[in-house]
Amino acid sequence: MLTRATLALVTLLAGLAAARAEPPELHLHQSYIEEALRATTLDVADPMAIFAYVIDSLPERVKVYPTENYFYFTFTHNGSPYAGNIRLDASDRDQGKVQFGYYEQISDWRQEPPGEFRVFDEKDGVKLEKVERFLYRVSYRGKSVLFELNDLSQAKPPAGALAPRETFIGPVFDDSAIRFFLIFNAAANNFLYILDETVRVADELEVVLNNDRILLGKRTGFVFYQDRRANRKILVGVYEDNVLINNYLDGPFDQLPDNFIEGETLREAILKVQPNLKGQIDRFGGTPDGQMRYMIGTYMVYKHIEDFRSLDRCANRRHAPEAAYYRCFILDRHPQDLSVRPPMPTRPANVPKRGGTEPPAAPQ
Repeated sequence: MLTRATLALVTLLAGLAAARAEPPELHLHQSYIEEALRATTLDVADPMAIFAYVIDSLPERVKVYPTENYFYFTFTHNGSPYAGNIRLDASDRDQGKVQFGYYEQISDWRQEPPGEFRVFDEKDGVKLEKVERFLYRVSYRGKSVLFELNDLSQAKPPAGALAPRETFIGPVFDDSAIRFFLIFNAAANNFLYILDETVRVADELEVVLNNDRILLGKRTGFVFYQDRRANRKILVGVYEDNVLINNYLDGPFDQLPDNFIEGETLREAILKVQPNLKGQIDRFGGTPDGQMRYMIGTYMVYKHIEDFRSLDRCANRRHAPEAAYYRCFILDRHPQDLSVRPPMPTRPANVPKRGGTEPPAAPQ
């Protein structure tokens, strides 16, 4: 039984949490207009000039949220929007390598704009130092910035969130600000992204298709299915237009849990799905030259929410074996394999442009 003192403490803590909540940030159309109208000077053809501009513009310390360690930025130069990233890749950052890319932003009407990509190190005057496990210092031309990586080492699926034949690969913090658990499901012999609900979900999920198991994120466009056999929500859809322009809402395929993969766990799981990749990939699922990486995008790239009616019919079959049931959620109809994963925004070749085909039926 709770004592009065305990109840008072709980009430106080709840009050403090409520007091810390702040009103939403206001964004002005005026600011957008003035940025578009501003005349600027910047040599966008020179990657070193852009790198210097970015580093000089940053505060002394920044936070890198996505788990593939991309630090994203955007800017507008003489009315044209640009985007890019500094990446501290888990595979080579401890060798002093800093990956850097930028490009004219993709849009529905302009999907292949020009861009640049470089890997910098001390020979380019760029110094990368490891301060702590999740803290690195990048220095260039007298300016240093601390990059704090996202420490999710304690993030684990709660009790009841894993099916009997599943392995937890690692936590994912997507650039959409949604957190997932990457799971390997041995019954379906493939991967699943499970919504991490141990923290506040940075979206509002609404019921769609008059089905309380199919949930749509109002902000992200992500579609989840409330699992019938475990207490969790499975990512089953990402909106096609976001994939085509490679924005922050294009799905978690490019934010794997690099900092938290234990030993050979990921590689061994990939080789169960694609045995032909033996000897071709490292423990992160990438090729030795870093140009390609195994694509984990088992969800549907959808255009219409009605595409998920067939998924529910598949998952609603009674007495389906475990393997048949979980194969209902493997919705990428293209064979998963190595795909080009550069920091430039290009749609991976094996992401289907349109989903909506019937999931496999459970064996009778």
